[in-house]
Amino acid sequence: MSVVSSVLIPYASYLRVYEPLAAFPEPERTHWARYARESRAPGAQEELRRSLADLLPTPPVPVPVHESAEAFVAVLDGVVVVCPWRTRLRGWLALREVADQFPAPVLDAMLPPVVRAQVTADHERWLERNPDARPWIRTAVWQVPLRWFALFGDEDREYEPGAPKGAEGEPAGRAPVLRYRTTMAQARRRLARALRALREAYDEGPLTEGLIEVGRWLEEFHPRALVELDYGGLVHAVPEEWLAGDRSAAQLAEGIAALRAGDGEAASEAYGRLAERWRLVRELRFAN
Repeated sequence: MSVVSSVLIPYASYLRVYEPLAAFPEPERTHWARYARESRAPGAQEELRRSLADLLPTPPVPVPVHESAEAFVAVLDGVVVVCPWRTRLRGWLALREVADQFPAPVLDAMLPPVVRAQVTADHERWLERNPDARPWIRTAVWQVPLRWFALFGDEDREYEPGAPKGAEGEPAGRAPVLRYRTTMAQARRRLARALRALREAYDEGPLTEGLIEVGRWLEEFHPRALVELDYGGLVHAVPEEWLAGDRSAAQLAEGIAALRAGDGEAASEAYGRLAERWRLVRELRFAN
């Protein structure tokens, strides 16, 4: 995660899973129970600030030496649920992705080969002791992957407008917030319905494959978990009017419903509008 942070993470979205304390083995369960009870859990921007700070030394520290003991905390139906940051694990995973995204000279300038070799060796040793490890947080840059919206309904949408600098009670200003939250059971049901509709209408394709992959990831977690899609830093990349009018989950649901009704033309039209909306956001990456 830290590697990507050096360039892209400020304009990133996040798919997170929050699990109940019962899902964690001891002594981790006790740690998270105390953490949720005693501390003021830091937000996404604090996680970003800490990851960027690791890139200041020379040579940079692309993956933290120690795993984070921080988490996001929420409450679902009166039960405390926790989403561990797992910054070190996500850093290793991000490093593998970055290696495929940049030419060798650029990658060597960002992260010297000796640094990458050491990080890879550390990851391999760690995997021998933790073969089943998985992140609670997924990250996408300059977009929300369309397959993520299949997990949510428009009723799960939570939008908070930003507060300008100098507003009463908000002297430093506040960025808008756009997120979706739903139960794990509901997310799995929606994903299964979307997969069934796609398979009945089309051959296997990128969207189907993406849903299968997300579904496998969700199966790793407690059935009473909370699933959250957070627009994160993307709220700084697009106008607030765009955010206020965004109904991407509803648009994807419209397309899936049309498929289930046998109306392929309406499904293609709904999906096309949604894909174009997010294509324009991705192109902001190349704007001056």
